[in-house]
Amino acid sequence: MKAGVIVFPGSNCDKDTYRVLSNVIGAETRYLWHQDTQIDDLDLVVLPGGFSYGDYLRTGAIARFSPIMSSVKKFAANGGIVLGICNGFQMLLEARILPGVMIPNRSLRFICMQVYASVQRNDTCFTSLSNVGDVLEIPIAHFEGNFFAPNDILKDIEDNRQVVLRYSDAQGNVSDESNPNGSINNIAGLVNKAGNVLGMMPHPERSSEKILGSEYGRIIFESILHSILNSE
Repeated sequence: MKAGVIVFPGSNCDKDTYRVLSNVIGAETRYLWHQDTQIDDLDLVVLPGGFSYGDYLRTGAIARFSPIMSSVKKFAANGGIVLGICNGFQMLLEARILPGVMIPNRSLRFICMQVYASVQRNDTCFTSLSNVGDVLEIPIAHFEGNFFAPNDILKDIEDNRQVVLRYSDAQGNVSDESNPNGSINNIAGLVNKAGNVLGMMPHPERSSEKILGSEYGRIIFESILHSILNSE
């Protein structure tokens, strides 16, 4: 598997993501600068977490205009696998690659904590090695992680089964009490209709090795690898 991790001014999870892909998963990985445009030779492109352009205006609002984002759109449209984590998810929303928007957490505070996310689908390339109902314990770290969509768009998302992860408790129960940021319908991660682009607010790269205290996030990367190897 060939993977690329995009680095924007302000990215701060690029090295963590690179390490997981390269050292833990064993993928051939390279960094991509936000002004690059050549990504056609890759199997996976990752937009990592951080504070691209200092989160001025809105999170991801400026990054969407970086030259590489046009290439990401074409890459995704041609079936390439794209993973956006936290700020990367926000960029995918701003670029209209995924539906909906991010607004400030309902607490109006930055949140950094372990959360539980229940797997809603295992028929995607991001969750193929998990089971529906599996609960992943993964950290979040964001101020604007409150996913929102108007009723018509939300209905379309739900009707097309685009929600892959929902905030839950340790037993997988989805409720308002288990929702850390106020995201509508407890949405923690969703895919495009084609299923090859995933945006998720929890950080799987921060829970992919035992030394970090959790390996739950590793299954996201291993599922991608498994899907790519089995498609060749």
